[in-house]
Amino acid sequence: MLGSLDAGTMHAMSDAAETTLAHAPDDGGPITTNLVTATWALFLGLGLLLAGAGLIGTLLGVRSEQLGFSRLVSGGISAAYYAGFLAGSRLALGALGRVGHVRVFAALAALASASVLAQGLAAYPAVWIPMRFVTGLCMAGQYVVAESWLNGLASNENRGRLLAIYMVVTSLGFGAGQLLVGAGNTATLGLFAVASLLFSLAVTPVALSETTGPSIDRSAHISLRELAAIVPTGIGTALLVGVAHGALTGLGPVYATAVGLRPSQVAAFVAAPMVGGVVFQWSISAASDDIDRRAVALAVSLVAVVTSVALTIHPSGTWLSYAAMFVLGGMTFPLYSLAAAYTNDWTPPDRMMAAASQLVTVYGLGALVGPIVAGAVMTGAGPHSFFWTIAAMHAAIAAFVFYRLLAWRAPLAKAPWSEVSFPARAFFIPATVVAVGRRLRPRRER
Repeated sequence: MLGSLDAGTMHAMSDAAETTLAHAPDDGGPITTNLVTATWALFLGLGLLLAGAGLIGTLLGVRSEQLGFSRLVSGGISAAYYAGFLAGSRLALGALGRVGHVRVFAALAALASASVLAQGLAAYPAVWIPMRFVTGLCMAGQYVVAESWLNGLASNENRGRLLAIYMVVTSLGFGAGQLLVGAGNTATLGLFAVASLLFSLAVTPVALSETTGPSIDRSAHISLRELAAIVPTGIGTALLVGVAHGALTGLGPVYATAVGLRPSQVAAFVAAPMVGGVVFQWSISAASDDIDRRAVALAVSLVAVVTSVALTIHPSGTWLSYAAMFVLGGMTFPLYSLAAAYTNDWTPPDRMMAAASQLVTVYGLGALVGPIVAGAVMTGAGPHSFFWTIAAMHAAIAAFVFYRLLAWRAPLAKAPWSEVSFPARAFFIPATVVAVGRRLRPRRER
């Protein structure tokens, strides 16, 4: 996300509540000391990894515009990153079964570090495109490692909150990396070397961790067709969210540079959504643990539409534009977590790792399309069409989720009103509007 996966949603009663790490038993409820002990090294490594990813992603967007690459070429460079996702998630899943989580994490981080240095040494699309593919392959693999690791710890009662921490860490790391663009000269090798250094340092805490990740069931598998049949809402939402995130993170730096922002302003402009994702992630994910996750997704995607339209009005580089980007990120980045959590609510526990791989693949497919579409629109209609494109993409998410709410009815609240958390209550009133005119009745799935 995703970028950061960015980037939380991996949230119905399943035996996943009993799935734990051998070194970190959990009671299946709130976040415990055992969970903190089992995950700190992974979270620290991910934070460093995403800082490198945020730095190199933003840096390439700025350099592409400075070097005079066409916006269609810039979109292609960004799309190559997500094309790597499609291969990376499947390769990582196979490698996990052979050598385990820690070794896969270390190998992919080293490969990503090398690919970043190669991009700094040769500023040509013919080099950047394949190297971005390699970086995307590595990052997709890291998401599979992280999400399968965390799903081995989570229950339905704490999954939203645990994965909210995951998304906060990745978003915070990604945003911090983006801000580093303003601290150096974008025309030299220096910032590329810093990104490579961050990728390399990410290995240290994971390699020294006392835990080794959850056990791997090599026989567990679920095809994309099977997963889509079980939970079409999760797959469809992940695909559309990938389209929106790919366009926003891939072409955001290109747009900001094209409208005349300085590198330091570009860094702040594209980091603001990540900060927003950090601030809003926990409350949105916590709300989705108590009421229908689809209703929460509908509400936040509609706010993202309104915010994107507002960004077409306010000049970039103003405090209002930074604030709007903050809100946009706060709404859009939790959407992947909502889709993933909803999917895992209905996925058998022995197939969760395979489901995580399929979700990353679907997200990557959407994110591959997003920058190409946004780049083509910006080429034809100019850079100011960027946020109209982002608004349209979030409108598509809202329309799909609204359709699924009507097609598959379920009670909005998962518990008595007295037990619903404050964040969930904030979403309950707008979500109730969706229920007007339809009969609420629980169903077995989806």
